[in-house]
Amino acid sequence: MGKRRKPSPPGRARMAVLTTALAGGAVLAAGTAQAEPAPTLDAVKEQVDRLSEEAEQSIERYNGFREKEQQLRGEANRIQDKVVRGQEAMNELRTQLGAVAADQYRNGGIDPSVQLMLDSDPGGYLAKASAQNQVLDSQAALLAQARNEQRRLDQDRAEATATLAQLDAAGTALAEEKKGIQDKLAKAQAMLNRLSAADRAKVNAQDTAARASRAAERPAYSGPATGRAAAAVQFAYAQLGKPYVWGATGPSGFDCSGLTGAAWRAADVKLPRISQDQWKVGQRIARGDLQPGDLVFFYPDLHHVGIYIGDGKMIHAPRTGKNVEVLPISAMPYVGAVRL
Repeated sequence: MGKRRKPSPPGRARMAVLTTALAGGAVLAAGTAQAEPAPTLDAVKEQVDRLSEEAEQSIERYNGFREKEQQLRGEANRIQDKVVRGQEAMNELRTQLGAVAADQYRNGGIDPSVQLMLDSDPGGYLAKASAQNQVLDSQAALLAQARNEQRRLDQDRAEATATLAQLDAAGTALAEEKKGIQDKLAKAQAMLNRLSAADRAKVNAQDTAARASRAAERPAYSGPATGRAAAAVQFAYAQLGKPYVWGATGPSGFDCSGLTGAAWRAADVKLPRISQDQWKVGQRIARGDLQPGDLVFFYPDLHHVGIYIGDGKMIHAPRTGKNVEVLPISAMPYVGAVRL
């Protein structure tokens, strides 16, 4: 039985060919696994619009939280001022009681009721004095006043504590909502940054009517609206081309409810800050009865609002990256309208 011969190892040339082929195959495989088709411009626009819409929902909540925080801050300051005045009144009453005690001491001793009132716990004294019937007629009015003042002071302090807790909660909600807005807008901007300048311009393109309104001279409004409605519409016309700035109420930029609020403020009408609250004022109007100056609302949660100008169009502040523009109301999910 002969010895079996081992196969000879491949030559260097053959090994090089095999290695190159394997490496090439690996590269092709890796390339096939990693390559992803770039999103179309329409797909990018759809995602940017979706993120911007989500951001606008958050912006209206942010505006509401900010308004609530401002109200609570004013209320907390008012209550704390009241507490300070109440404490000053209590200090004055204790000074008067101290004078009574000094007079009694000079005349043979301090009345127990006055001595207790000067204790560090006047509230505790009042309960004891009432139970023991130790209040003298000559001091009854002063002690009753002190009792009422202490009760008011305690109530004011409790109210101040509760209001400050609400203020802290509103501040936390405000910070969280602001971060959410910034995150959504950053994602949208990151997608836009991957586009060429020309494609970015297409995604952020304004409506044709908006471009025309910016290019043309803006005459004074001469439409069918009169009185306050005309003043509001004229103000809105004057803002065309100004940038959307979230949380802004003018004069250099606006968000949607900031623009409608500013327009009607120019007509001496004060509106609530956010779109959902603006929906609650005035008279509801059918779509077929719209007149210039009416507020028009969009999306089921009413997070977008514009000001109607006639001919099926509105002026509104659209979203981050765009400017105040004219847009057909049919371009968005219409919900209803309000006349002020």
